[in-house]
Amino acid sequence: MDIPKIPLGSWIEALEDWMSANFGPFFDVIKFVIGMIVKGFDIVLRGTPDLLLLVILVALTWYIAKWRMGLFALIGLLLIHNLGYWSNAMQTLSLVLTAALLSIVIGVPLGILCARKNVVQNIVTPVLDFMQTMPAFVYLLPAISFFSLGIVPGVISSIIFAIPPTIRLTNLGIRQVPQELVEAADAFGSTPSQKLYKLQLPLAMPTIMAGINQTIMLSLSMVVIASMIGAQGVGTDVLRAVQQTRIGTGFEAGLVIVILAILLDRLTQTVMKKSKK
Repeated sequence: MDIPKIPLGSWIEALEDWMSANFGPFFDVIKFVIGMIVKGFDIVLRGTPDLLLLVILVALTWYIAKWRMGLFALIGLLLIHNLGYWSNAMQTLSLVLTAALLSIVIGVPLGILCARKNVVQNIVTPVLDFMQTMPAFVYLLPAISFFSLGIVPGVISSIIFAIPPTIRLTNLGIRQVPQELVEAADAFGSTPSQKLYKLQLPLAMPTIMAGINQTIMLSLSMVVIASMIGAQGVGTDVLRAVQQTRIGTGFEAGLVIVILAILLDRLTQTVMKKSKK
């Protein structure tokens, strides 16, 4: 006897239709806000003359991560400019920075809430497990449905894919603060907000920065996937190279993403190491 198939797909589609019908204005607001943030980053990164921005980025890298990374930034960014990917690289950077910024704004408070309330942690943890194991391509479908094509659904799918490390490691970092210090703060009459901002967050900052680092890397890994739904940038060059079997172009575009990934990774790691001191 055949067991009737559970109409899970139909239920999901019905839920999607219901959300589109009842929360359309809310999704429009989200689309507008994310679009404005991306546009702001894009105006700064692509509106600034190329060589001036290159000098600023190299100087910033040199200041944060010392001369070796500054030299790497100089060579890497000059190579990106020479290969003709500067504009697309800045578009990609706008997408990644927007996704990372929103992931931090949402993820850190949620991680703090998980650390304070076990009930919240027990609810959020299975959701994070689901978000991290679901294939990234699946996130494109609801993003397209609610936000149409373009860079906004690319940012949304990047946030869903990249936010779990920030939430998890914020929660972990605060929970790892020695209980003796927390009790001492309570003994001195600290309010919950004072205890959070003056004790727990400073001590948890290295762990939180590790989560932010992973979020940035995961956002960058979504660049090519996001290009499939209209997000512009280097991901579009990689996708086009794959479709046309152009190995040389694909290698060049991939190298651009690698350079950006190394720069972002080393900068956040340096900030993380400094926060430990």
